Amino acid sequence: MKVLSVASECVPFIKTGGLADVAGALPAALALQGVEMRVLLPGYPEVLRKAGDGDTILEEDGLFGGPARVYFTRAKGFGLYVLDAPHLFRREGTPYLDADGRDWPDNPERFAALSWAGARLAAQGAGGWRPDVLHAHDWQAGLAPLYLQRHFRVHVPTVITVHNVAFHGAAQADRLAALRLDATDFTPEGIEFWGQINALKAGLVFSDRITTVSPTYARELTRPEFGAGLDGVIRARADRLCGILNGIDTDAWDPKRDPDLAKPYSAPAGKTANKVALRAEFGLPDSDGPLCIVVSRMTQQKGLDLLLDALPTLMECGGQLAVLGSGDTALESAWQRAAAENPSVAVRIGYDEALSHRMMAGADAIIVPSRFEPCGLTQLYALRYGTIPVVALTGGLADTVIPANPAALAAGAATGIQFHPVGAQALNLAMFDLCALYADQKTWGQMRRNAMAQPVGWERSARAYADLYADMVPA
Repeated sequence: MKVLSVASECVPFIKTGGLADVAGALPAALALQGVEMRVLLPGYPEVLRKAGDGDTILEEDGLFGGPARVYFTRAKGFGLYVLDAPHLFRREGTPYLDADGRDWPDNPERFAALSWAGARLAAQGAGGWRPDVLHAHDWQAGLAPLYLQRHFRVHVPTVITVHNVAFHGAAQADRLAALRLDATDFTPEGIEFWGQINALKAGLVFSDRITTVSPTYARELTRPEFGAGLDGVIRARADRLCGILNGIDTDAWDPKRDPDLAKPYSAPAGKTANKVALRAEFGLPDSDGPLCIVVSRMTQQKGLDLLLDALPTLMECGGQLAVLGSGDTALESAWQRAAAENPSVAVRIGYDEALSHRMMAGADAIIVPSRFEPCGLTQLYALRYGTIPVVALTGGLADTVIPANPAALAAGAATGIQFHPVGAQALNLAMFDLCALYADQKTWGQMRRNAMAQPVGWERSARAYADLYADMVPA
């Protein structure tokens, strides 16, 4: 089985979020299932540096404004196709934003080019390799299934994975021709959404299957409060929809061998040295309460404004909080004020991969109060490191944390704390529960052992993807 994965980012070449982790983990995980997955990425400067050059296998004289080529290489264990289109991708900034943090105005063309290259590779193959399935990720690859049907007119089974339905890839209707789209598809049943072109909707409508990154998020997407306006489209294709949980790289996130830790460990008792080191690194005093962490983008989705309201409860029971993240400037400022006003709160603005590992190892609990969370990875890292997740009952958070309710505690199965509804009052009550459970060290120790025993790798999810692909390809 051969699968072409079309993504706008992929670890270890380029990353802005969880999509990159998934795109980077799947090839190796699927190889164990007999699936050869190759990845198509845009030729951003960072990708070109890390991937190096390779053999040109496709060329386009005029790809949305300039010449382009696709080359193939093997780098960092990957079979990798790179879309080298200097006029679209060789620029400073992030994959989606310029140096001032604004969307690139030609983002519709940039990712239409990625979709076009993916569709052409799927339809024609190259260098003796042609995929049995095209796997598109999010809106950036959403036009690939449409191009495959409408322009190349070759049936290759297609699947789109929705990592976050909030991002649609919208473009004005007057760009239809420029994006190689036909007006006959610009309808409510097609790619039109409130008078605009919608790349994610194109993927939802034209793909053979739709997946998302947790079973609960799959159900949530069919509801108006979670579907970002596309819930009707998804309900209409509910028989084509499934949720497959993300996993994590258990080699990169392994407390027994993690080189970033003060002291690697294999059992919860080994966290003590890392807790002492983490307090020292953040300048936090000794305390008898739980040391909690947040590692997150600071956005409205992540619910960190709710946690600001619940801070007094955590502080009253001797709790502490170390925060690592960046994003919304108002939230950054609010958290910096909270740290300035309270010696038990410390904040680092930005992101530091090594520090995030040390935080997972040294903390007693991680707080993830997301208003919605397609899957979430930080709670999976936390489980792996014996750090108890306190999570909202939504999306993948609901699917990966066994709540400390009476039945789970009696069975000795709990791995974390869930709260619902997603609001400040429920989170405040969760802080009381956290402090009470932490005070009962016998129960807390059992929860930590349960957490570290949870399967959080890719094995089961890779089997689910392999089964999905096999079901799509005629025998």
